[in-house]
Amino acid sequence: MKPEQGSPGSPHPGMGFKEFVALVAAMMATNALAVDAMLPALPAIGESLAIETANQRQWIITAYLLGFGVAQLLYGTFGDRYGRKPVLMVGFVIYVLASAACAFAPSFGVILAARAIQGVGAAATRVLAVSVVRDCYSGRQMARVMSLAFIVFLGVPIIAPTVGQAIIWFAPWRWIFGVLGIFGVTVGAWMFWRLPETLHPKDRRAISVAGVTGALKVIVTNRVSMGYFAAMTFILAGLFGFINSAQQIFADAFHAPHLFTTVFALVAVFIAVASLVNARIVGRLGSRRVSHIALIGYIAFTTLHAAVAIAGYETIWTFAVLQSATMFCFGLIGPNFGAIAMEPLGHVAGTGSSMQGFFTTIGGALIGFYIGQHFDGTVTPITIGFSACGCAALACAYWADRGRLFGAAPRKEA
Repeated sequence: MKPEQGSPGSPHPGMGFKEFVALVAAMMATNALAVDAMLPALPAIGESLAIETANQRQWIITAYLLGFGVAQLLYGTFGDRYGRKPVLMVGFVIYVLASAACAFAPSFGVILAARAIQGVGAAATRVLAVSVVRDCYSGRQMARVMSLAFIVFLGVPIIAPTVGQAIIWFAPWRWIFGVLGIFGVTVGAWMFWRLPETLHPKDRRAISVAGVTGALKVIVTNRVSMGYFAAMTFILAGLFGFINSAQQIFADAFHAPHLFTTVFALVAVFIAVASLVNARIVGRLGSRRVSHIALIGYIAFTTLHAAVAIAGYETIWTFAVLQSATMFCFGLIGPNFGAIAMEPLGHVAGTGSSMQGFFTTIGGALIGFYIGQHFDGTVTPITIGFSACGCAALACAYWADRGRLFGAAPRKEA
């Protein structure tokens, strides 16, 4: 008989299932909040710090993502050696201190450095939140837990730009980073007092060249993991390209900056709804069938969107509808691609999660920055970028599963 959640025999003793999901979501939300809350403030930051062009402001997003991506290589190794909890605490401390440094940054260079360090701190929550879930669950149940966490986590993009906008109505933009620091302190304290250590003693791995090399060999020689790492990289690239350009799209392409937070929230709602749908159907249909069908939809919507933009028929309303449909598909792809990639890596979950985060974040950030830097006052570059990234992701998934899409894992990898 399965032990009751929260009982000593449960995967996370002392903490019920709902609280576990909520805490995982809150840890993941530290990242989303750090990216989205400042989007409405980018013009104010640019003016205050004498940033020359609007496209240069995109570095404030990309610097964070690069720090976030690189640091993930370290956290998995340390988490596998010392346990999830103490390494998470180090990450929260770095995140809070870097948020304070951003709040007091006197120049563009300083805020970029502080943002990169803030990303370094937040990376612990990305890597080890996934590792904690993988310690406790596997397979379709892991995908379900991640989807439920995504529902809470994705509430952040819905409200974060509005929160950032509200802050700059009543206070300087620097207070946005003050709020990020307070949030980091709150979630860090919650984790410290309530989350038990989830890494089993027998799974602790000594830090050694041989150990790290062995874990990396397991990962890079696994066709499924590497294929889905690459597929998720391209999917995230489209998202990062959108985030980099979002404020400029509404201000410069549509001349409707007052609608930015509303439409951005609408788009985020569709991601959250998709995650709720995924949590209900993934157990019955399986991660591959759900995500592959969603990927086909993603390509169809982004290609249609590119055609509308190129033909000159784009309006703020066509953008809202087609972008929402695209993000609905994204919400069905993201948690499933992540779960599929991690499923063969249970015995090296920390390093596996690190590699996943490193590949997908660094690759996605650089490709997304490339897309964002082509912003020319229209939405054409971003829609073409979305469509191209979707096609590339489909090719990666096709390779990973040896041409067997929409169903069970290839027999050799199952």
